[in-house]
Amino acid sequence: MRLLYTLAWWLALPLVLARLWLRGRQEPGYRQHWGERLGFYGRRPTSATDTIWLHAVSVGETRAAEPLIDALLAAWPACRIVLTHMTPTGRATGKALFAKHGARLVQSYLPYDTGAMPARFIRHFAPRICILMETEVWPNLIHQCNRYKVPVVLANARLSQRSLGKAQRLGKLIADAARGITLVAAQTQDDADRVRQLGVRDVVVTGSIKFDVVVPEAALATGAWLRGAIGQRPVLLCASTREGEEQLILDALTRVNLPANALLLIVPRHPQRFDEMEKLIAAHGLAVQRRSGLAQGDAVAAGTQVLLGDSMGEMFAYYAACDCAFVGGSLLPLGGQNLIEPAALGKPVLIGPHTFNFALVTEQAIAAGGAALVADADALMAQAAALLQDPARLAAMGEKALAFASQHRGATPRTIAAVQPLLPA
Repeated sequence: MRLLYTLAWWLALPLVLARLWLRGRQEPGYRQHWGERLGFYGRRPTSATDTIWLHAVSVGETRAAEPLIDALLAAWPACRIVLTHMTPTGRATGKALFAKHGARLVQSYLPYDTGAMPARFIRHFAPRICILMETEVWPNLIHQCNRYKVPVVLANARLSQRSLGKAQRLGKLIADAARGITLVAAQTQDDADRVRQLGVRDVVVTGSIKFDVVVPEAALATGAWLRGAIGQRPVLLCASTREGEEQLILDALTRVNLPANALLLIVPRHPQRFDEMEKLIAAHGLAVQRRSGLAQGDAVAAGTQVLLGDSMGEMFAYYAACDCAFVGGSLLPLGGQNLIEPAALGKPVLIGPHTFNFALVTEQAIAAGGAALVADADALMAQAAALLQDPARLAAMGEKALAFASQHRGATPRTIAAVQPLLPA
């Protein structure tokens, strides 16, 4: 089965590269570092430093990995980390987050899963361990790690019932890959049970590392500046929105009035859609202003109805600047996004009905009183309007969100303890 999978990769490779080039028209980063994606890395490093390989596919996984990376480098001071990604936005996020570690952290794109390309990566970097964040399972990568005696860990792992069904339909391909995973550190007991159904032998429950993220002081400072530029206006943030959701939100805004002088702050998840979003907002007859057009000393114009968050790496700042946050990817059946970040900043959280990627966390946040479920975009606007007009309720819900986030910390040291036997003393 894996041989057919490998053949499919090689046959599809010209199309994959063509798609990469086309995506580069909107995101130039897709046209850079192609050699890394194909498993070519130049001269091998002369340093004998032990290497920990950690893979975080894109922005969310990279930000979630921050506490783990910091802890790994602190616990193993003689090691360095090679951090791989699949997307330019993930790489850019990693560059911003981990510049503090200097030469102890090296970034690269993950090689395509052809077999030969992951093997070249392993020979070049000689990792002592491979740590995959969340749900990344690559059959040839895992096979090559087994071949070169590199333990494979799936950290902060989550697996929805839907994803389990998809994996089981792939049969022996995924079953063999699952048996090749040395250890899974799962977010919840339900995730652990589903992972075991795939055939992984060693599974522990550590909780979600995302609860351990420390909000950077610089992000808080940027958020305070942005809030000052907005002024006293109540702010509803729609964060990490996905294609199709903004249309629903803007349509609802024309039907359900927010409080007088309220500002809608929209931050699309994908940067290539920023220009498209500005046009969409204007097409709804709404006065729009872009975050990128604001400099120190500027103020958001009094007549601005929608502020477009068109910057990368500032999500914590946007959360810090708002009064109430809606977490995107949940109005449409996309599985939702991480609600822990706004909760950690003490912000009331609204979330749509489609949260299968974060089901338990969402249920727990709602049960704790720090989040509320909204059925659709109209309900989102109505709930936000009610909260923004009730300061006492807004503050109480924010306090409950913060308490919820605080009580679930501790996944990082549990994960470190689990992987410790697999790393050098």
